[in-house]
Amino acid sequence: MTGEPMAAGTAGAGSTSTVAPALVALPGPRAEASGLEHEWQRVVQAIGRATSLDLICHINPDGDALGSALAAGLALRGLGHEVRVSFGDDPQIIPESLSFLPGQELIVPASAVPDVPEMVLCFDVASESRLGLLHAKAFAAPVLVVLDHHASNPGFGTHRLIDPGAPATAVLVDELLRRLGVGLDQELATCLYTGVATDTGSFKYAATTPATHELAGRLLATGIRHDLISRQLWDTGSFGYLKVLAAALDRAVYEPAAAGGRGLVWTWVPYQDLALFGVTVEEIEGLIDVLRRPAEAEVALVLKQDPDGTLRGSSRSKGAVDVAAACGELGGGGHVYAAGFAVRDEVDAVVARFRAALPS
Repeated sequence: MTGEPMAAGTAGAGSTSTVAPALVALPGPRAEASGLEHEWQRVVQAIGRATSLDLICHINPDGDALGSALAAGLALRGLGHEVRVSFGDDPQIIPESLSFLPGQELIVPASAVPDVPEMVLCFDVASESRLGLLHAKAFAAPVLVVLDHHASNPGFGTHRLIDPGAPATAVLVDELLRRLGVGLDQELATCLYTGVATDTGSFKYAATTPATHELAGRLLATGIRHDLISRQLWDTGSFGYLKVLAAALDRAVYEPAAAGGRGLVWTWVPYQDLALFGVTVEEIEGLIDVLRRPAEAEVALVLKQDPDGTLRGSSRSKGAVDVAAACGELGGGGHVYAAGFAVRDEVDAVVARFRAALPS
């Protein structure tokens, strides 16, 4: 479903704005501070030489991944490039909470990406495994650019624009647009604001900086409706979600001795619950933000079961524990305060492994 930018004066998601797109100049770079200046120059030159560009975000895309890829796609199409946006899932499912994002006409199935693309840009892909079905095609490209902000990223690709100090990959896309001479309009701002707001937890997480708010201000200056975007991202769901949430909270366990006495609270959502109430895995992404509320627990963990039995873990820390390191022990990764993993095992065994990986 292709959405329209949530601009000033729109009634809500999917409404067409009557406000003329506003162009806002992008200020100076943040690249020098992150030591990426030479790499930025190489990437911009490579884009200038390319005719066809394939933009890939990670499997099961969230707001930062899809928002970043679509913002870059819209900008590059406007510069005259042939652009495809894709991700390595089959079927590809756009979460309902992201259905308003503009530019979704650029999205193609993984099968439509050439076997040997001319140039690939990856957005928010923290590891090769997150490329899914597009792994082989991405690595077949002579130019593979990685734009990411995960500290756990091992550094793959031919060009690496990886900045762990950035609160979202969308911040790196903002820098890319500036270097390409593309001004912000409402469509671009909608995509970028979604990315930044998603990965900062609506500007609540510790990675949020003064520069993050400065970027948000520039995005709001285009006339987008941040209130409608936030409502769609966090405050809209089905009645079935409430039933799944209630069952998950009733299943929650508090372990005060875990994480060196800092406390762990965890729960899990069996696939049967999702099927019973017609709820998707994407719809319960926000469950972790409910579970992390207890003051007694430093760490929160939610396990979500796929139909094939895979358990997808989402974890959060309040600042004293590096959950990226713990998730890394289970083959995942992420940020110090927010990370995840996917494993095939029994619930109790997975929780035991996660608990053992936390600092004592």
